[in-house]
Amino acid sequence: MSSDLKRVGFFTDTSVCIGCKACEVACKEWNAVPEDGLEFTGMSYDNTVGLGADTWRHVAFIEQRKPLGHQEPGVGDMDFRWLMASDVCKHCTHAACLDVCPTGSLFRTEHGTVVVQEDVCNGCGYCVPACPFGVIGKRESTGTAAKCTMCYDRLGAGEEPACAKTCPTDSIQFGDLDELRERADRRLAQVREAGVGSARLYGHDPDDGVGGQGAFFLLLDEPEVYGLPPAPVVTTRDLPSMWRHAGVAALALLAGMAATALRRRR
Repeated sequence: MSSDLKRVGFFTDTSVCIGCKACEVACKEWNAVPEDGLEFTGMSYDNTVGLGADTWRHVAFIEQRKPLGHQEPGVGDMDFRWLMASDVCKHCTHAACLDVCPTGSLFRTEHGTVVVQEDVCNGCGYCVPACPFGVIGKRESTGTAAKCTMCYDRLGAGEEPACAKTCPTDSIQFGDLDELRERADRRLAQVREAGVGSARLYGHDPDDGVGGQGAFFLLLDEPEVYGLPPAPVVTTRDLPSMWRHAGVAALALLAGMAATALRRRR
């Protein structure tokens, strides 16, 4: 990453997400992401279900029988709230997808983001299980991997990503990652003061299992409620020790075979 460029990222404030799906549409239109079915799933208003090769932004709809802070639900005496959140690739600091890619299709950009070059991808699929968030998928039409690029082409032109540009409530905020983290801390304090004691930040900590995320969130409930792993870790963190143990085992095997051969000769 160039020393004159700061790492950029997303801060998604789910407390002001209205579930309009403008981010999903803008992402598809700008990046020419193929249509992904738009079938009725029976899962609330969620017709995309999750992230994948043809869904780079996914808006989750979670209905809960509980109040939202001090707000009135507007449905009589029944406590009720919607949790809505626009999910996206996390652009991890320690990205397992980068570690396992054999062709260099996945690379770290000068902005600190992680991008897939589909024309370089050989379709091996190693990156798919390597991602602790289940972000990357393979397209049936091409067999190649695809995911959010944080609109790499727009960043090069000094423009913000299409999803953040389109979001009508500023739920998706783009900018310098350090500044976004400071902004998120202030916003968390405001939301908790408003009575949402369950609010928390997710993915903002540089000391977490993936070294901090380039796309982090303010959540109003536990991560599992949104389908996010509570304590994600880079799935390749144990590879060095695994290779060392494999090497020791191989050397032990070779030594045993050599000893057996010597005994037979005698």
